[in-house]
Amino acid sequence: MPRLIAAQARYDRIFYTGMAVAIAAIAFAGFSPTFYARAGTLPPLSRLLVIHGGVFTLWVLFLILQTSLIAARRRTLHMRLGVAGGMLGTAMAVLGILAAIDALRRGATPLPGLDPRTFFIVPVADVVLFASFLGAGFYYRRSTETHKRLMLVATMSLLGAAFGRIIPRLGSELLTRGGPISVFGMVVGLVAVAAAYDLATRRRVHHVYLWGGFAIAASVPLRLAVGSSGPWQAFADSFLR
Repeated sequence: MPRLIAAQARYDRIFYTGMAVAIAAIAFAGFSPTFYARAGTLPPLSRLLVIHGGVFTLWVLFLILQTSLIAARRRTLHMRLGVAGGMLGTAMAVLGILAAIDALRRGATPLPGLDPRTFFIVPVADVVLFASFLGAGFYYRRSTETHKRLMLVATMSLLGAAFGRIIPRLGSELLTRGGPISVFGMVVGLVAVAAAYDLATRRRVHHVYLWGGFAIAASVPLRLAVGSSGPWQAFADSFLR
């Protein structure tokens, strides 16, 4: 049994660090043309969007650092940095809302003809999911198995924007026509990969992946329904006055 536990811990260190690096690669691939390697011919980004992108980048790098510390058995330092992670995560949520309001006011949407007020629900819901997973992650910070999965799912829940930029470049008409289903299907797919790892190493799937994947998937039809509703449109209008 001790040998099995040691092997499981070793696999976990490799898996979670690898997933953090994969998330960074997805984020870079999605935002490279418009942020990381933005062409000089494009108009400059606003200060808000530069700060928003910078803090998001710091969060992903922080995830890699934290998983690497666990892999290196530096658990004490990992826990000490948790406060900084909480502050960074809070900044992420605030900046996410501010960026969503900015996009609403600019009339920015991923599809021509889509009402910006309807699309406004998408980034707002991303922030709500992220903040919920993040808050739960800090609440369960002393429960290692639950905490690390919540932090992973929290970061995964933000990747819809990256996938939304990657999918049109893949040249797949089926994926492009899938719209939000394709975008968030990719996000749920990442959660499914983590769940499959649990199943392979533990013969069961942790409840964080089950409920986390369900919450992300269920949010898609809810966003579509709420975003086009009268009360939401009126709520969005309040930011345009």
